[in-house]
Amino acid sequence: MADPIRWARYRWQRLISTEGGEGSSSSNSSNKCYQSSKTLGKHRIVIPCLGHFKEEYEKVSKLYMNNKIRTTKYTLLNFLPRNLFEQFHRVANLYFLFLVVLNWIPLVEAFQKEITMLPLIAVLTIIAVKDGLEDYSKYKMDKQINNLLTKVYSRKEKKYIDECWKNVNVGDFIRLSRNEIIPADMVLLYSSDLDGICYIDTAGLDGETNLKQRQVVRGYSEQVSEIDPEKFSSRIECESPNNDLSRFRGFVEHSNKDRVGLSKENLLLRGCTVRNTEAVVGIVVYAGHETKAMLNNSGPHYKRSKLERKVNTDILWCVLLLILMCLTGAIGHGVWLNRYSEIPFFNIPEPDGKSIPPALAGFNMFWTMIILLQVLIPISLYVSIEIVKLGQIYLIQNDIDFYHEKTDSTIQCRALNIAEDLGQIQYIFSDKTGTLTENKMVFRRCSIAGQEYCHEENGKILNLCSQRGSGGLHEVCVTIHSHGRYGAGDAPRSGHVAFSSPIETDVVPDTQLLEKFSQISSHSYQQSEEGSSESSLETMYVADFFLALAICNTVVVSVPNQPRQKVRRPYFWLSVRRLSSSPAPSVKESSPESPNSFVSKLSIFRMKLASPELDMVNVAAGCEDSSAASSIELSPLSKLCYEAESPDEAALVHAARAYKCILQSRTPDQVTVDFAGLGSLTFQLLHILPFDSVRKRMSVVVRHPVSGKVVVYTKGADSVMMDLLRTASEEMEQKKIKERTQKHLDDYARRGLRTLCMAKKVMSDAEYAEWLNHHFLAETSIDNREELLLESAIKLETQLTLLGATGIEDRLQEGVPDTIQALRKAGIKIWMLTGDKRETAVNIAYACKLLEPDDRIFTLKSQSRDACALVMSKILEGIQKNTSAEKKPSQKLGNVSASPSTQAPGFSAGLVIDGRTLEHVLHDSLQNMFLELTEKCRAVICCQATPLQKSVLVRLVRSKLKAMTLAIGDGANDVSMIQVADTGVGISGQEGMQAVMASDFAISQFRHLRKLLLVHGHWCNTRLTNMVLYFFYKNVAYVNLLFWYQFFCGFSGTSMTDYWILILFNLLFTSVPPIIYGVLDKDVSAEILLQLPQLYMMSQKSVAYLPSAFWITLLDAFYQSLVCFFVPYFTYYGSDIDIFSFGNPINTAALFIILFHLLIECKSVTWIHAAVVAGSILLYFVFALAFGATCKTHSPPPNPYWVMEKHMMDPVFYLVCLLTTCVALLPRYLLRVLQGTLCPSPVLRAKHLDRLTPGEQREAVKRWRDDCAVNCRAEFQAASGSPRSPTGAVPGEESVASVPPTSKTPFQARSGTGLAEDAASLADAQDEPGDTNGLNSETAASLNPSKETNLEASGGDATCAAAPARPSGEDSAAAARAHGAGVNPALPEEDAFVYFTKLEC
Repeated sequence: MADPIRWARYRWQRLISTEGGEGSSSSNSSNKCYQSSKTLGKHRIVIPCLGHFKEEYEKVSKLYMNNKIRTTKYTLLNFLPRNLFEQFHRVANLYFLFLVVLNWIPLVEAFQKEITMLPLIAVLTIIAVKDGLEDYSKYKMDKQINNLLTKVYSRKEKKYIDECWKNVNVGDFIRLSRNEIIPADMVLLYSSDLDGICYIDTAGLDGETNLKQRQVVRGYSEQVSEIDPEKFSSRIECESPNNDLSRFRGFVEHSNKDRVGLSKENLLLRGCTVRNTEAVVGIVVYAGHETKAMLNNSGPHYKRSKLERKVNTDILWCVLLLILMCLTGAIGHGVWLNRYSEIPFFNIPEPDGKSIPPALAGFNMFWTMIILLQVLIPISLYVSIEIVKLGQIYLIQNDIDFYHEKTDSTIQCRALNIAEDLGQIQYIFSDKTGTLTENKMVFRRCSIAGQEYCHEENGKILNLCSQRGSGGLHEVCVTIHSHGRYGAGDAPRSGHVAFSSPIETDVVPDTQLLEKFSQISSHSYQQSEEGSSESSLETMYVADFFLALAICNTVVVSVPNQPRQKVRRPYFWLSVRRLSSSPAPSVKESSPESPNSFVSKLSIFRMKLASPELDMVNVAAGCEDSSAASSIELSPLSKLCYEAESPDEAALVHAARAYKCILQSRTPDQVTVDFAGLGSLTFQLLHILPFDSVRKRMSVVVRHPVSGKVVVYTKGADSVMMDLLRTASEEMEQKKIKERTQKHLDDYARRGLRTLCMAKKVMSDAEYAEWLNHHFLAETSIDNREELLLESAIKLETQLTLLGATGIEDRLQEGVPDTIQALRKAGIKIWMLTGDKRETAVNIAYACKLLEPDDRIFTLKSQSRDACALVMSKILEGIQKNTSAEKKPSQKLGNVSASPSTQAPGFSAGLVIDGRTLEHVLHDSLQNMFLELTEKCRAVICCQATPLQKSVLVRLVRSKLKAMTLAIGDGANDVSMIQVADTGVGISGQEGMQAVMASDFAISQFRHLRKLLLVHGHWCNTRLTNMVLYFFYKNVAYVNLLFWYQFFCGFSGTSMTDYWILILFNLLFTSVPPIIYGVLDKDVSAEILLQLPQLYMMSQKSVAYLPSAFWITLLDAFYQSLVCFFVPYFTYYGSDIDIFSFGNPINTAALFIILFHLLIECKSVTWIHAAVVAGSILLYFVFALAFGATCKTHSPPPNPYWVMEKHMMDPVFYLVCLLTTCVALLPRYLLRVLQGTLCPSPVLRAKHLDRLTPGEQREAVKRWRDDCAVNCRAEFQAASGSPRSPTGAVPGEESVASVPPTSKTPFQARSGTGLAEDAASLADAQDEPGDTNGLNSETAASLNPSKETNLEASGGDATCAAAPARPSGEDSAAAARAHGAGVNPALPEEDAFVYFTKLEC
């Protein structure tokens, strides 16, 4: 192990030997690097398993796992004990085990010992067989994976040999070929690709189908031949095994103590597949269960449904009822014995002649009664619930309406135990991009140097192309011609390729911009670099803008359907092979005083030489030539594949392509762009600083082939980019550009477009050398590496020059507005959680009808916690003023019933809040006030929210309001909130499968959520709740028959029915009908449920399973058991029949009552229901006849022999069964008839609609909706204390400030999937710098049918529609209104909330 002090001193002296003046400035970074190397105990040391490392390898390798995996839970030896141990973790199984043991005690024995064991053994056996089959399938899969073959280097044979995966160890060298699966996590040391690139497919790991690039470790990619493991003398130090797929930290330490940093770009993960690369070699660092893939495989996640928790509570009530009945039996038995103590017949003495005291006999009888009445606790209920859930999931997965033809996908039910929760959702938390929208990014507008280019022609053809196909792979193929125009017809169509539909790839250039672009030439560009005239600056801005679009991304360029073409620069061979003799400046030849020397020296570790003279070689994708002077042309029909990680990047690259700025190739060290007018430009790629949620931007550092300077191109959100621009007073031109660009960005956001800013920075070699020094130390650090890299990126991305901005349209998915309207009518509150700007989010909300034109919108924006509390309190006061005096005051948070509609009838409000303000409202002191405010709003929009804030919001609503939550998203940033919610839904969109893999249900379109909740959610919840209530009824009714008999047998624990029939009654004769009932019952048809979303509230509020329903069911069970027992009792009163002859008609009548009760409760009786009920009755009689005919001496003294046969020939038996059944079920039947006639529930009314003809049904549904609308208006009029003002302002002086509209531009959703392009202009009424008022009131749009104010972006005019100017004097009016609202004028922060208003129709 290397001495960290020696390494730090050696590296530092080597790096800054010629830059003594810069040593002190970097001492802190060196210190951090030294500190990180001290914590070696936390890291893993990987040593190759070769001869010269033999002793050290044997010591270290014992600490690490091999590559054999075992995902099974059991072995042949431990299956039985472990499975039983796990099953007895369930309280119900322990309870019945206790009863079995109790029945073996002679003093309290109630049944034959074998009979008592039968139900428990049956349940345990069924579950054990199921677990065993599941585990065996895992065993076969493990065996298949462990025995896969791979090439492993053998130190004995000195060559690569075939070895099973299970025999691979840490430190082994692995050689893989194309399309082979990676057996373990390995560091990439060699690739047959000349650029040191390996392409991998991670679909087996995270579901993403686009190819990822991985790079050979720096210093190894220059090898001409394959790496020789025998000559590998380095060791690897990396972090300990963890499950973070997006991070890998470590370094390779060579024998000379040099270190090269490692990142995730150098790591090949187990389970991925090598693509487009002939051969790769790597060394294993993590194997088996220590690989990242296995550490992420936590198995299926288990969530308990709300119904399951209710069932557990009601079972406790049944336990209390059982204890009460057993106490009654014990006391009764003691009293009986005490009264007849002198009669030996009732008090049999013990063998020693002594009698048991009545009190002790009563105590023993308590336990006997526990055994006798055990059926009161339904052991079969849990098994039946699991079977019913499987049936429900099967029906959901086979619903053809969930099939999406374009993606060839249907719904996936990944959680099998929470289907009924779909019927009780109260809050939906939805992502925006890719969830509500298609995630098909269409380039619409751009602004360059403050000049906007509208691309009107492109807007016109979007509607024509919107119906064409899209697909599933993150890859888009385009045809590039070496001469001529790039037309829309050149792109090959593919129905299975993402980002490939015409609306995404066919960008029609703006005429004005294309004219300026065509004027760019090599001569004009060089003049623009040197000159400062207005025309030359515009040329530079336009060129750099499109260069930023083309290269500031991670798009991979390859050729489809064949291996990736090697794109090599001839100077690269010089830089690798001829360092000592090349005319290019080498490290040793450079002057020690030159900054270029230092840059070149550090660049060797990245295989990048500072040789701009050689960067000008023209090379085309797919071609290679040994001549440095040759220029190779593209063939006329050569195809390039753009493989983008996100549709945003694909859209920008295609926009640049439309202007003949074509990204041709990308390697780890260079990017080639074919720029019309400048030729083929090859940029030396120095660094890529990827996007992250903290910086909200990404950057690339390149050496420009024309100027030879180091240039940083940055793109990101305007909320952060505008603060990074140059602020020098002499930059007046930049200041004007910034102001004009900001106006364009605001206009884009109001139109619902996604916005990005483009900027650049030119660095001197000295500045770059200083930054590179810090960055290199951050790259080679293991501890705190992310923090150091973040700090390094922030240092680089300053003093930027703004180039322009882009507006990209993300079109709404089909059916989103209708789905949201239906869900809101169903009583579900919907929150939109997005990372986009406020204006974009609000516009999308209006387009998808999450917000209505007459909604009052409050925008909460604060810089401090106190100001946020003040603004929220004022909003609450204003809302309270608007509520009716008749309406009950809002409940405090602790008493919230989680009803999603606590706002006043007719009052509709929405809340918009940004990510910075969320930090304040999520503080413990403001959570209650925030939730109280959100309860009064029917829609909440959280913009610029981070993934962590999304999950915190979901957890807050779930825990504080005790509400049922559903989170839906499509990307990796939605995973946390999907996992936190009660129900997580993933959309299998264009951002991979991370959200799907973390979800409980996966759908392909947002509109499928409508049927999933309103139909299947309603059905699943209603079916399961009714089945659970029926189980409680069935068991209580049957057990009470035994209880009533105890009053006539001295509470002796005797049964009037044979024990076999008693046990099998619940286990066999009456078990299948309720399961069929729970799977197939249908109270309302799917068509009616979709047309009347209000019916969802019945299951949402658990109307079928209220506590009152549970107790009414038990009372009915008591009544029916009384009738079932006493009608036969009085019929045979005074006769001489035996016990079993008395019990048989009771048992038979109970069977008819219980089964016919189920038919009364069924909402849709099919032939399957009838067949199962008839089969159960037939099975009972067949068993009773066979049992009575064969068991002659069974269970003496009473004998079941020939009992059923005798009764079958007795007419009284049939009369008793008929009379008992009718009397017992008459109240239940009359109740259902009266309910359906006098006061039908909404469900019963809706069920009646199914019987009408289609025409009558449409009319009835229309009347139903009209009645609902009339009732809502009546409630609102009754609730309104005073009429609203024309602008919708809250009356009263102390109400929240109401801002009159200053612009009249309607929010209109485009037909079909189009987004609302005709958007409203939100004129900001911001305070002047001199104002002391921190409350900014912003104006809102009001609906105006006039066509004169429409902003038709789709075309017509050649000029762009400008954003309306802010009226003069508005700032002072806003300040006065804020002061009137009672806001402290001394607040220094910029705290604002917007009160949107609209003229009432």
